[in-house]
Amino acid sequence: MISESAQRLKIMIEKAIEDHKITRDEYDQIIHIATEDGHIDRQEQVLLQQLQEMIENGMVKWGLR
Repeated sequence: MISESAQRLKIMIEKAIEDHKITRDEYDQIIHIATEDGHIDRQEQVLLQQLQEMIENGMVKWGLR
């Protein structure tokens, strides 16, 4: 079962993928969601890793609002 925070992360990360960009505010919000319950579960780790890989390979770029 996917946690509520992992589901919220998934939605935000999917938006970044669709937009091909992520703002600093969006990234900060993603990190906040992942850590708000005091730990990052396995589902959240996978989602964060996927986002990081997409940023590193240029599929998702840093952007302004």
